[in-house]
Amino acid sequence: MHRRTFLAAAGSSLVAPAIVRAASSTTLKFVPVIDLAFTDPIFASGAQVSRTHGLMVFDTLYGWNTKLEASPQMLEGHRIEEDGKRWDLVLREGLLWHDGQRVLARDCVASIRRWAARDAMGTALLAATDELSAADDRTIRFRLKRPFPLLPTALAKVAVPTCFMMPERLAQTDPFKQIPEVIGSGPFRFKADERLQGARNVYERFDRYKPREGGVTDWTSGPKIVHFDRVEWTTMPDAGTAIASLLAGEQDWQENAPHDLVPRLQRAPGITIRTGSPARCWSTTCSRRSAIRRSGGR
Repeated sequence: MHRRTFLAAAGSSLVAPAIVRAASSTTLKFVPVIDLAFTDPIFASGAQVSRTHGLMVFDTLYGWNTKLEASPQMLEGHRIEEDGKRWDLVLREGLLWHDGQRVLARDCVASIRRWAARDAMGTALLAATDELSAADDRTIRFRLKRPFPLLPTALAKVAVPTCFMMPERLAQTDPFKQIPEVIGSGPFRFKADERLQGARNVYERFDRYKPREGGVTDWTSGPKIVHFDRVEWTTMPDAGTAIASLLAGEQDWQENAPHDLVPRLQRAPGITIRTGSPARCWSTTCSRRSAIRRSGGR
């Protein structure tokens, strides 16, 4: 069995800043903290595991860095006019959905509306909005009743529910019902045909994904560069089983370890334990030290 080389960090997404770098293997085996019960991160508005899944599959208009600052992600940029009461958000060229269709502004308008129906900050944003429309294929237009300077923050935040973009036909689904299929524009495709409810979820690299050019990779902001062709999530019945699987080399990374089991991991050779920073999370992650290396990039 080839060992894997990757950098495990306490972020939420496998494509978040400096998390993975492939070496001899193209598959990362990951144990999430709980089962992915719902694959629609808007419907599962309070489930962090669904948000993590969402960060694999979907993308956001703005990214969020570890200084809690928003910056354009799917966007080329934005223009603010009329004393802060008109925002034009311009999509980057070349963005595609996993089914090969172009990402259009009207897809994003429908996605924002669906997200806002489940999110308090989104509700506040729309309450301050006179018009949310697609001015053209690449321009999302907000005409506001009053200035809303936190608009990028609302669309960038990673607290659940996150404002993920999806095709209009899916975004028109009742936000209190699940979307019928998982199609995003993010760096991984969701392999619905390999999903085993309560046991396994599989993702494969979206080879037509276009990372943002330039800038620094930091949490969900900056270029999202994928280093694995395939990621397998395996749900374990309990933390003890998960840790045994990690120790046996059957898994590469465990998202969360209970504090009472940390001493056992600390005594085990070849295991690295990391505690998340307050800006990210308070959980403890663990991975195989023999298969990790630090890197400034992704």
